[in-house]
Formats: sequence, C-alpha cells, structure tokens
Amino acid sequence: MLQLLKSYIKFFFKAKNEHGVHSPFVFNLVTKCFYDKSKYTEYQTLKQYRKSLLTNKNTIEVTDFGAGSRVFKSNTREIAKIAKTAGITPKRAELLFRIVRYFQPEQILEIGTSLGLATSALSLGNSNAKITTLEGCPNTIATAKNQLQDLSSQAESRDLIKNIDFVNTEFSSYLKNCQLSTVNCQLIYFDGNHSRKATLDYFNLLLPSVTNDSVWIFDDIHWSQDMEKAWEIIKKHSQVTVTIDTFQWGIVFFRKEQEKEHFTIHSKKNLSSFIFEKIKI
Repeated sequence: MLQLLKSYIKFFFKAKNEHGVHSPFVFNLVTKCFYDKSKYTEYQTLKQYRKSLLTNKNTIEVTDFGAGSRVFKSNTREIAKIAKTAGITPKRAELLFRIVRYFQPEQILEIGTSLGLATSALSLGNSNAKITTLEGCPNTIATAKNQLQDLSSQAESRDLIKNIDFVNTEFSSYLKNCQLSTVNCQLIYFDGNHSRKATLDYFNLLLPSVTNDSVWIFDDIHWSQDMEKAWEIIKKHSQVTVTIDTFQWGIVFFRKEQEKEHFTIHSKKNLSSFIFEKIKI
C-alpha cells in the first residue's frame, strides 16, 4: 500500500491532460476516447454484470498462478468479494470499452479472464471482434463463462458472449504453442500475472504478432517495484514507439511513423479519491 501510494503521488504531479499532449495521435485518443463523456447504453450492461457478481455469495477454490493476492489469505474465496477487490473497477471497465470502441480491433487477446468484468467490456466495445480470453484457474473461468451466459440470455445482452472464446490454460504454455506470429491480435489486454518476469515473458512471446496498429494494455504497472521495472524495460524496447502511463495501465503502441515518446496522462481523478479508494480496499 505504501509503495503504491508513493508511486501515485509521483504520477499525480507528473501527469498531464490533453493540453500537455502535442502528438495528434495521442491528443485524439485522449480527447475522443479517454475523456469521452457520452452515456453509452453498454454501460448499463457492464453495471448489470458487475451487480450479478457482487450479489453472488457462492465460494470457489481459486488456483492462483500469479503474484498472489494482497487481500485474500485463503484460496477459498467468495465470488462477490473477488469481484469487489480483484476485478476491474467500473470506471476502468468503461474506459476499456471506449478504447475497444475507438480502435475497433478485429481480434482481441485477454491474458487473465478472472470473473470476466474486463472481458465483458472488451466484448461490448466491438461485438464483431473475435475475443480469446485466457485463465489459469478452472473454477474462476467457469464462473465467468456461466455468469456471462446468464446475462447474455437476457434480450438486451443477447450478443454479449457470442464473440468470446474462453480458454483454461497456463499462459506461457499457450503463448508458446499457439503460433501467434500468424494471428493478428490488434489489441492485447495483459492482466494475468503481475510479476516482472511473467510480464516480460508474455511481452517477448507476443512480439512476433505485432503490427503497426497493435494496441497493448498492461494492467497494474505500478503494483510493485518489480512491475515498475518491467514497465521501464518495455518502454525502452526498440519496437515500442509510443507509451501512455495512466497509472493503472501502461498502454503501448508500435506505430513506426511516430517518434519514440512517453506520455503520462491522468484520468481526472484527484489524490484524495485515490487514497480513499485504496483504504476502502
């Protein structure tokens, strides 16, 4: 918690809004996507799905292959508590939806399904996209699939799950064996294992799939000093041209026409609201 707070204070005083951005590509992304205030009808579906998880008092046995949990001491966990503490927040789910809506990727890879909160945002952002979502824990991915199917059975959400392929797998094994160099995943959302080694392993394994239009989103880049080191290594990679640090996410682009440049963009959250959010958790 203390390390995270220190990192956020540094971020808070360094971050800029759209007025500090001189790249037309990043300026348009920030103004037309990040700060888009439209009330999309899909937000209601996101809220509905979150509510279905937050009211689910069933427990599951979680197999944790990642960096562990700062909240849970046992692998037997209540679904509602997982959704409350470990899932993507409502505002970030809406932003993820807008990013997908903005770029309209045809193929999306998610590393770390968890309970499917981010998965639902990816799916709603482009119902025509093919989404592959990977999860190591069989009970967690089964819960996500079942809950999303329940929501999809309702008339207003009937297309929610049709474009999602759920894969229960160990991430590194999948990435080594699936020949991703032949698959054009325009958007990849990394939310599986918050350690430096795993993050860099996934990054290097997926580099053969990069195109000029690739968008990679790394979750929790300030989660630990280890993750911050991984983020710095990614930023310096020769194929990376543009990065955006939103504190929670590190967004990476490989646009050859762009000069190498790194941006720190705030999401108009103030310091006190961040502290309150972390104390609540």
